Amino acid sequence: NMSTVIQFALLGFSDLPDLQGLLFGVFTITYIIILIGNGLLIIITWLDPALHKPMYFFLANFSSLEICYVSVTLPRILVNLWTQDGSISLLACAAQMGFFLVLAAAECFLLAVMACDRCVAVCDPLHCPLLMTPKTCLQLAVGSWASGIPLQIGQTCWIFTLHFCHSNQINHFFCDVPPILKLACEDTSVQELAVYAVALLFVGVPFMLILASYIKIICTILRLSTARGRAKAFSTCSSHLLVVILFFGSATIAYLRPKSRHSAGTDRLLSLFYTIVTPMFNPMIYSLRNKDVVAALRKLLLKKVV
Repeated sequence: NMSTVIQFALLGFSDLPDLQGLLFGVFTITYIIILIGNGLLIIITWLDPALHKPMYFFLANFSSLEICYVSVTLPRILVNLWTQDGSISLLACAAQMGFFLVLAAAECFLLAVMACDRCVAVCDPLHCPLLMTPKTCLQLAVGSWASGIPLQIGQTCWIFTLHFCHSNQINHFFCDVPPILKLACEDTSVQELAVYAVALLFVGVPFMLILASYIKIICTILRLSTARGRAKAFSTCSSHLLVVILFFGSATIAYLRPKSRHSAGTDRLLSLFYTIVTPMFNPMIYSLRNKDVVAALRKLLLKKVV
Protein backbone atom coordinates (compact mmCIF):
# COMPACT_ATOMS: atom_id res chain seq x y z
CA ASN A 1 0.00 0.00 0.00
CA MET A 2 3.05 2.29 -0.22
CA SER A 3 3.17 4.66 -3.21
CA THR A 4 6.74 5.59 -4.15
CA VAL A 5 7.61 9.10 -5.29
CA ILE A 6 9.16 9.18 -8.78
CA GLN A 7 9.28 12.96 -9.21
CA PHE A 8 10.19 15.76 -6.84
CA ALA A 9 9.26 19.43 -6.76
CA LEU A 10 11.93 21.97 -5.82
CA LEU A 11 10.18 24.72 -3.89
CA GLY A 12 13.20 27.00 -4.23
CA PHE A 13 12.13 30.58 -3.57
CA SER A 14 8.40 30.04 -4.00
CA ASP A 15 7.84 31.68 -0.60
CA LEU A 16 8.92 34.97 -2.26
CA PRO A 17 6.33 35.23 -5.08
CA ASP A 18 6.78 38.97 -5.59
CA LEU A 19 10.55 38.65 -6.10
CA GLN A 20 10.72 35.92 -8.75
CA GLY A 21 11.65 38.32 -11.57
CA LEU A 22 14.22 40.13 -9.45
CA LEU A 23 15.78 36.85 -8.30
CA PHE A 24 15.99 35.64 -11.91
CA GLY A 25 17.84 38.81 -12.89
CA VAL A 26 20.20 38.67 -9.89
CA PHE A 27 21.06 34.99 -10.43
CA THR A 28 21.55 35.51 -14.17
CA ILE A 29 24.02 38.35 -13.56
CA THR A 30 25.74 36.28 -10.85
CA TYR A 31 26.15 33.30 -13.20
CA ILE A 32 27.59 35.54 -15.94
CA ILE A 33 30.05 37.08 -13.45
CA ILE A 34 31.15 33.61 -12.27
CA LEU A 35 31.67 32.36 -15.84
CA ILE A 36 33.53 35.47 -17.00
CA GLY A 37 35.63 35.87 -13.84
CA ASN A 38 36.75 32.26 -13.59
CA GLY A 39 37.06 31.96 -17.37
CA LEU A 40 39.42 34.96 -17.48
CA LEU A 41 41.60 33.42 -14.75
CA ILE A 42 41.86 30.19 -16.76
CA ILE A 43 42.73 32.07 -19.98
CA ILE A 44 45.41 34.33 -18.50
CA THR A 45 47.11 31.50 -16.59
CA TRP A 46 47.17 29.52 -19.85
CA LEU A 47 48.41 32.33 -22.12
CA ASP A 48 50.88 34.22 -19.92
CA PRO A 49 54.26 32.40 -19.55
CA ALA A 50 54.92 34.33 -16.32
CA LEU A 51 52.03 32.44 -14.73
CA HIS A 52 53.25 28.97 -15.72
CA LYS A 53 53.94 28.10 -12.09
CA PRO A 54 52.40 25.53 -9.71
CA MET A 55 50.42 28.20 -7.84
CA TYR A 56 48.66 29.40 -11.00
CA PHE A 57 48.26 25.87 -12.39
CA PHE A 58 46.24 25.00 -9.30
CA LEU A 59 44.40 28.33 -9.53
CA ALA A 60 43.33 27.50 -13.11
CA ASN A 61 42.11 24.10 -11.91
CA PHE A 62 40.24 25.77 -9.07
CA SER A 63 38.54 28.19 -11.47
CA SER A 64 37.54 25.28 -13.76
CA LEU A 65 36.15 23.46 -10.75
CA GLU A 66 34.16 26.53 -9.68
CA ILE A 67 32.53 26.79 -13.12
CA CYS A 68 31.51 23.11 -13.01
CA TYR A 69 30.42 23.36 -9.37
CA VAL A 70 28.11 26.33 -9.96
CA SER A 71 26.77 24.91 -13.23
CA VAL A 72 25.33 21.93 -11.34
CA THR A 73 22.88 24.12 -9.41
CA LEU A 74 22.49 27.60 -10.90
CA PRO A 75 21.05 26.76 -14.37
CA ARG A 76 18.34 24.67 -12.70
CA ILE A 77 17.52 27.61 -10.39
CA LEU A 78 17.19 29.91 -13.42
CA VAL A 79 14.93 27.44 -15.27
CA ASN A 80 12.70 27.02 -12.21
CA LEU A 81 12.42 30.79 -11.72
CA TRP A 82 11.66 31.37 -15.41
CA THR A 83 9.08 28.58 -15.82
CA GLN A 84 7.73 28.66 -12.24
CA ASP A 85 7.90 24.87 -12.42
CA GLY A 86 10.23 23.19 -9.93
CA SER A 87 9.54 19.61 -10.97
CA ILE A 88 12.58 17.34 -11.26
CA SER A 89 12.68 13.59 -11.87
CA LEU A 90 14.15 11.28 -9.26
CA LEU A 91 17.00 10.34 -11.61
CA ALA A 92 17.83 13.99 -12.39
CA CYS A 93 17.72 14.81 -8.68
CA ALA A 94 20.13 11.95 -7.90
CA ALA A 95 22.45 13.06 -10.72
CA GLN A 96 22.46 16.65 -9.44
CA MET A 97 23.26 15.52 -5.89
CA GLY A 98 26.00 13.15 -7.10
CA PHE A 99 27.77 15.76 -9.23
CA PHE A 100 27.43 18.38 -6.49
CA LEU A 101 28.95 16.14 -3.79
CA VAL A 102 31.81 14.96 -6.04
CA LEU A 103 32.73 18.53 -7.03
CA ALA A 104 32.41 19.79 -3.43
CA ALA A 105 34.81 17.06 -2.28
CA ALA A 106 37.20 17.95 -5.11
CA GLU A 107 37.12 21.61 -4.05
CA CYS A 108 37.98 20.72 -0.45
CA PHE A 109 41.01 18.66 -1.47
CA LEU A 110 42.15 21.13 -4.12
CA LEU A 111 42.15 23.91 -1.51
CA ALA A 112 44.30 21.63 0.68
CA VAL A 113 46.70 21.00 -2.22
CA MET A 114 46.95 24.75 -2.86
CA ALA A 115 47.77 25.30 0.83
CA CYS A 116 50.52 22.65 0.69
CA ASP A 117 51.94 24.28 -2.45
CA ARG A 118 52.05 27.67 -0.68
CA CYS A 119 53.71 26.00 2.31
CA VAL A 120 56.48 24.55 0.13
CA ALA A 121 56.92 27.87 -1.74
CA VAL A 122 57.24 29.92 1.47
CA CYS A 123 59.02 27.48 3.78
CA ASP A 124 61.36 25.76 1.31
CA PRO A 125 61.61 27.97 -1.81
CA LEU A 126 64.93 26.49 -3.00
CA HIS A 127 63.52 22.98 -3.21
CA CYS A 128 60.10 24.06 -4.55
CA PRO A 129 60.96 23.44 -8.26
CA LEU A 130 62.20 19.95 -7.36
CA LEU A 131 59.19 19.08 -5.19
CA MET A 132 56.42 20.69 -7.24
CA THR A 133 57.33 19.38 -10.71
CA PRO A 134 54.77 19.56 -13.55
CA LYS A 135 54.17 15.80 -13.18
CA THR A 136 53.59 16.11 -9.43
CA CYS A 137 51.24 19.07 -9.91
CA LEU A 138 49.24 17.15 -12.51
CA GLN A 139 48.97 14.11 -10.23
CA LEU A 140 47.81 16.27 -7.30
CA ALA A 141 45.22 18.03 -9.47
CA VAL A 142 43.86 14.76 -10.91
CA GLY A 143 43.79 13.24 -7.43
CA SER A 144 41.80 16.21 -6.14
CA TRP A 145 39.26 16.02 -8.97
CA ALA A 146 38.81 12.27 -8.51
CA SER A 147 38.96 12.15 -4.71
CA GLY A 148 35.23 12.13 -4.06
CA ILE A 149 34.01 10.03 -6.99
CA PRO A 150 33.74 6.54 -5.44
CA LEU A 151 32.50 7.49 -1.97
CA GLN A 152 30.16 10.34 -2.93
CA ILE A 153 28.54 8.45 -5.80
CA GLY A 154 28.13 5.44 -3.50
CA GLN A 155 26.53 7.65 -0.84
CA THR A 156 24.17 9.22 -3.40
CA CYS A 157 23.04 5.80 -4.68
CA TRP A 158 22.50 4.64 -1.08
CA ILE A 159 20.37 7.70 -0.23
CA PHE A 160 18.19 7.17 -3.30
CA THR A 161 17.50 3.54 -2.39
CA LEU A 162 15.29 4.95 0.39
CA HIS A 163 11.52 5.05 -0.10
CA PHE A 164 10.02 8.51 -0.57
CA CYS A 165 6.30 8.17 -0.01
CA HIS A 166 5.10 11.09 2.10
CA SER A 167 5.76 14.31 0.20
CA ASN A 168 7.65 15.07 -3.00
CA GLN A 169 8.28 18.75 -2.17
CA ILE A 170 11.93 19.61 -1.54
CA ASN A 171 12.14 22.80 0.52
CA HIS A 172 15.36 23.85 -1.17
CA PHE A 173 16.62 25.18 -4.52
CA PHE A 174 18.61 22.04 -5.41
CA CYS A 175 18.79 18.37 -4.40
CA ASP A 176 20.96 18.63 -1.31
CA VAL A 177 21.36 15.78 1.19
CA PRO A 178 19.51 17.14 4.31
CA PRO A 179 16.22 18.11 2.57
CA ILE A 180 16.15 14.81 0.63
CA LEU A 181 16.59 12.76 3.80
CA LYS A 182 13.68 14.63 5.38
CA LEU A 183 11.36 13.24 2.68
CA ALA A 184 12.18 9.57 3.35
CA CYS A 185 9.40 7.55 4.99
CA GLU A 186 11.76 5.22 6.83
CA ASP A 187 14.44 5.52 9.48
CA THR A 188 17.39 7.53 8.12
CA SER A 189 19.60 7.57 11.22
CA VAL A 190 22.23 5.34 9.57
CA GLN A 191 22.32 7.53 6.46
CA GLU A 192 22.59 10.68 8.58
CA LEU A 193 25.50 9.17 10.52
CA ALA A 194 27.17 8.27 7.22
CA VAL A 195 26.68 11.85 5.95
CA TYR A 196 28.42 13.19 9.08
CA ALA A 197 31.27 10.69 8.66
CA VAL A 198 31.77 11.54 4.98
CA ALA A 199 31.56 15.28 5.71
CA LEU A 200 34.22 14.88 8.42
CA LEU A 201 36.43 13.04 5.93
CA PHE A 202 36.07 15.50 3.05
CA VAL A 203 35.93 18.66 5.18
CA GLY A 204 37.93 17.69 8.26
CA VAL A 205 40.97 16.05 6.62
CA PRO A 206 41.61 18.85 4.05
CA PHE A 207 41.02 21.47 6.73
CA MET A 208 43.59 19.86 9.04
CA LEU A 209 46.10 19.80 6.16
CA ILE A 210 45.39 23.48 5.47
CA LEU A 211 45.70 24.34 9.16
CA ALA A 212 49.03 22.50 9.47
CA SER A 213 50.33 24.21 6.31
CA TYR A 214 49.42 27.68 7.57
CA ILE A 215 50.86 27.08 11.03
CA LYS A 216 54.16 26.21 9.33
CA ILE A 217 53.86 29.21 6.98
CA ILE A 218 53.18 31.62 9.85
CA CYS A 219 56.13 30.25 11.86
CA THR A 220 58.39 30.72 8.82
CA ILE A 221 57.11 34.25 8.15
CA LEU A 222 57.67 35.31 11.77
CA ARG A 223 61.32 34.21 11.50
CA LEU A 224 61.96 36.53 8.53
CA SER A 225 64.23 39.43 9.41
CA THR A 226 62.48 42.30 7.59
CA ALA A 227 58.90 43.56 7.80
CA ARG A 228 58.81 43.91 4.01
CA GLY A 229 59.79 40.26 3.59
CA ARG A 230 57.08 39.17 6.04
CA ALA A 231 54.45 41.27 4.23
CA LYS A 232 55.44 39.88 0.82
CA ALA A 233 55.42 36.28 2.06
CA PHE A 234 52.00 36.64 3.69
CA SER A 235 50.49 38.44 0.66
CA THR A 236 51.07 35.33 -1.47
CA CYS A 237 48.89 33.30 0.91
CA SER A 238 46.24 35.78 2.04
CA SER A 239 43.93 35.30 -0.98
CA HIS A 240 43.88 31.54 -0.58
CA LEU A 241 43.34 31.83 3.18
CA LEU A 242 40.33 34.12 2.64
CA VAL A 243 38.75 31.65 0.18
CA VAL A 244 39.33 28.78 2.63
CA ILE A 245 37.60 30.67 5.44
CA LEU A 246 34.59 31.54 3.25
CA PHE A 247 34.11 28.04 1.81
CA PHE A 248 34.94 25.84 4.80
CA GLY A 249 33.14 28.12 7.25
CA SER A 250 29.78 27.98 5.46
CA ALA A 251 30.10 24.28 4.48
CA THR A 252 30.97 23.24 8.05
CA ILE A 253 27.99 25.10 9.50
CA ALA A 254 25.69 23.59 6.84
CA TYR A 255 26.71 19.93 7.17
CA LEU A 256 28.19 19.47 10.64
CA ARG A 257 25.84 21.43 12.89
CA PRO A 258 23.31 19.44 14.99
CA LYS A 259 20.16 18.25 13.22
CA SER A 260 17.97 20.09 15.79
CA ARG A 261 19.34 23.40 14.47
CA HIS A 262 18.47 22.68 10.84
CA SER A 263 15.80 24.91 9.33
CA ALA A 264 14.79 25.35 5.70
CA GLY A 265 15.54 29.09 5.65
CA THR A 266 18.98 28.74 7.25
CA ASP A 267 19.89 25.79 5.01
CA ARG A 268 19.01 27.76 1.90
CA LEU A 269 20.95 30.83 3.06
CA LEU A 270 24.08 28.79 3.84
CA SER A 271 23.78 26.84 0.59
CA LEU A 272 23.51 30.08 -1.38
CA PHE A 273 26.69 31.25 0.30
CA TYR A 274 28.93 28.27 -0.50
CA THR A 275 27.36 27.32 -3.84
CA ILE A 276 26.96 30.76 -5.46
CA VAL A 277 28.29 33.71 -3.44
CA THR A 278 31.75 32.27 -2.70
CA PRO A 279 32.43 31.16 -6.33
CA MET A 280 31.42 34.66 -7.48
CA PHE A 281 33.91 36.38 -5.17
CA ASN A 282 36.80 33.91 -5.67
CA PRO A 283 38.05 35.40 -8.99
CA MET A 284 37.84 38.90 -7.52
CA ILE A 285 39.78 37.85 -4.42
CA TYR A 286 42.53 36.19 -6.43
CA SER A 287 42.79 38.86 -9.13
CA LEU A 288 42.58 41.99 -6.96
CA ARG A 289 44.98 40.65 -4.31
CA ASN A 290 47.59 39.23 -6.71
CA LYS A 291 49.89 41.58 -8.60
CA ASP A 292 50.96 38.90 -11.10
CA VAL A 293 47.35 38.15 -12.06
CA VAL A 294 46.52 41.87 -12.37
CA ALA A 295 49.61 42.42 -14.56
CA ALA A 296 48.72 39.44 -16.78
CA LEU A 297 45.12 40.61 -17.11
CA ARG A 298 46.25 44.14 -18.00
CA LYS A 299 48.66 42.75 -20.60
CA LEU A 300 45.89 40.60 -22.13
CA LEU A 301 43.43 43.49 -22.31
CA LEU A 302 46.03 45.85 -23.82
CA LYS A 303 46.90 43.25 -26.44
CA LYS A 304 43.23 42.89 -27.39
CA VAL A 305 42.81 46.68 -27.63
CA VAL A 306 45.92 47.05 -29.81
